Amino acid sequence: MVSMSNPRAVSMLNKVPEVTLIFWIIKIMSTTVGETGADYLAVHVGLGTTVTTAITMSLLVVALIVQLRMRAYVPWIYWLTVVLVSIVGTQITDILTDGLGVSLYFSTAVFAVLLAATFAIWYARERTLSIHTIITTRRELFYWTAILFTFALGTAAGDLATEALSLGFTIGVFVFGALITAIAGAFYLGANPVLTFWLAYILTRPLGASFGDLLSQSQRYGGLGLGTVVTSIVFLVVIVGLVTYLSIGSKGSRNPSVERA
Repeated sequence: MVSMSNPRAVSMLNKVPEVTLIFWIIKIMSTTVGETGADYLAVHVGLGTTVTTAITMSLLVVALIVQLRMRAYVPWIYWLTVVLVSIVGTQITDILTDGLGVSLYFSTAVFAVLLAATFAIWYARERTLSIHTIITTRRELFYWTAILFTFALGTAAGDLATEALSLGFTIGVFVFGALITAIAGAFYLGANPVLTFWLAYILTRPLGASFGDLLSQSQRYGGLGLGTVVTSIVFLVVIVGLVTYLSIGSKGSRNPSVERA
């Protein structure tokens, strides 16, 4: 538990949304936007991976500063930050793979180690990895660091599965969807809620990416041929609609969360 002697800790409400069905829908769609949005800017607009990464990282820094200054969970800035982290996480993996020729096996292993190290340090300092009490700036910094590495790891692992292991987009959607379903089942059967949350969070990245590729890539490559522009716009519209709904419903209804896991 957070020490009650810390005035900043007790004056902040939980900075993370409740984990509901809408949470997971927006999360998966944000990962899809991260995949298709990064591809659109880098390839179709012609900015290239380096310029796209520089622009999105700058936007992420601004969004993260605003997010950190908030005293409670504010849907629009929280989910904007998630979308930008998704794009940046995708770009980091793409730079390593496409720009530097780093093996997907190696990058997947490195990001897994970095994520594990983040969790280890987080737990050593806070004695919890729960998302239900993100009520201090330090905990929030650990949280967003972990989120970044989950996106990078999910991108590398997803690319490894769908490309290097030749699963393809369609099979990738079913495989990652089945794994998430199994984790959800384990949670309802009493598995550790913190562990199941973070495992599902990691897997939604390759699920969203596979789903995005399935929709946007041409039929020649096994997709439905909707294109990155249409896919990104449709998913962004849905995200904005859901976030607007959450924003309206959250006004005056949030209370300080308690430690639950």
